[in-house]
Amino acid sequence: MLAIENLTKSYNGKVIFKDLSFTVEDGEVLTIVGPSGIGKTTFLNILAGLTAADSGSIKLDGQELAVDGTRQGSQVGVIFQDFNLFPQYSVFENITLAPRVVNKEEPLAYEKTADELLKNLDLTAHRDNYPFELSGGQKQRVAIARALAMKPGVLAYDEPTSGLDEESTKRVTEVIKQLQKQNVTQLVVTHDLPFAESLNGVVLDFSKDVER
Repeated sequence: MLAIENLTKSYNGKVIFKDLSFTVEDGEVLTIVGPSGIGKTTFLNILAGLTAADSGSIKLDGQELAVDGTRQGSQVGVIFQDFNLFPQYSVFENITLAPRVVNKEEPLAYEKTADELLKNLDLTAHRDNYPFELSGGQKQRVAIARALAMKPGVLAYDEPTSGLDEESTKRVTEVIKQLQKQNVTQLVVTHDLPFAESLNGVVLDFSKDVER
């Protein structure tokens, strides 16, 4: 379970959100909606450990995660809006890089994990392709596979359907629902309300439900 308690963040005296508290159960999909500039991505960056919060706590399965910007580890996997794939590496190399370099996994372990993820996300045929050879939807799925390869406790998405066509959006929706069935806890930041509603999860509206 992911527990957010009294999380507060401000910039230059302006409060972005104050005493933000909620929980996400194992296998649950929480969708965070609201217009641009409301603080959704700031929250996501704090969750990922990329930005420091002013106060509050984040706990994952009872373990407290640092919110002061000093966190290390891969407890939260984030798929960013622009995917952040390494253009010089193939799909397989993008997925296996962090397990190999950061986690120091043996080849047999990370190769097996990567091949399973490629199969589950319908990417096996693109194993040796490079990012420039992929569609937007395919890049999104590679980014998801890369995050899952680190076995995070929570998977978070920043505007996962931005720039995608209708068919690719549908495929991403299917992937999120598929991962939910596998008990993967997921947070989805989006301004696309129809997409949020299609996930059939809990919706948190940053423009209405968050104190400032």
